[in-house]
Amino acid sequence: MARNLITDIPGIRVGHAGDVKLGSGVTAVIFDSPVVGSVDVRGGGPGTRETALLDTALTVEGIDAFVLSGGSAFGLDAPSGVQALMRELGRGFKIRDAVVPIVPGAIMFDLLNGGDKNWGRYPPYREFAYEAAKSAGTDFALGSVGGGLGATTANLKGGVGSASAVARNGITIGALVVVNAVGTTVIGDGPHFWAAPFEVNKEFGGRGWPAQITEADLAIRAKGGPAESTTIALIATDAKLSKAQCNRLAVMAQDGLARAIYPVHTPLDGDVMFSASTGAKPLSDPFHGLAELGMIAANVMARAIARAVYEAKALPFSNALPCWRARFA
Repeated sequence: MARNLITDIPGIRVGHAGDVKLGSGVTAVIFDSPVVGSVDVRGGGPGTRETALLDTALTVEGIDAFVLSGGSAFGLDAPSGVQALMRELGRGFKIRDAVVPIVPGAIMFDLLNGGDKNWGRYPPYREFAYEAAKSAGTDFALGSVGGGLGATTANLKGGVGSASAVARNGITIGALVVVNAVGTTVIGDGPHFWAAPFEVNKEFGGRGWPAQITEADLAIRAKGGPAESTTIALIATDAKLSKAQCNRLAVMAQDGLARAIYPVHTPLDGDVMFSASTGAKPLSDPFHGLAELGMIAANVMARAIARAVYEAKALPFSNALPCWRARFA
């Protein structure tokens, strides 16, 4: 865990761009060479682009980038910005002389967080995404940045989180997430995180588990109305996986959302889990090996979710939700 980021997997870079006044932005994940990818959707109100081609029965396997964007449906413009950069670099699916960059994306709802959304005729997400892709690197910020700039949870500011782990066989698993959940990442009103049992090296405060969990802690705390929330994420590995195995990795990584967010996968969320395999290391056992990989993926995802809230900063608007550090650090 050199960085404790998804970029601990060689060949992955991440960039952010956004506008604090707008209260929204974009996070781009760029692969140095095409990866095998898939997706699993659990929320009741998702917003996605190019996810159909991630179906295991469909043709295209090489993914050039993923995009996690704010802006609700307006943010579905964002992958076009990354496509523009990929096209300039000659990257994409080749059909004779034509080259089509493959850039799936998912969006979350942040249109009512207090920011000035009067952007004029066209939304800015395509340009944000181009900037994010161009600036992508192995070191990147967490919290209120990029696609998580305007993210919130039921009672605290949300944001971008990431974490990584290395399996016993040397395979690396990394998670990247934008936490904009209907529910909470903390038990009751805090400060303890639901993901506490999986924390590594006090990466989100080291508070551990509370002495007890009360009936009041288990009462629902939820925000907003239909389509106002989403947790969008990517789980990646350097293991060599097929498209079907990538899909199973995404399915198992969804358990990380259940370990870190309460409640989750509701009719009001649009939870989407992308997955990616760079294929650098063989997976010796396609069954037990993949099972262990998925188990670790869920734990890493839970950690990334808690880190997103732990690292977030409140938006500079009246009535903005507080951040974890302001309340508990």
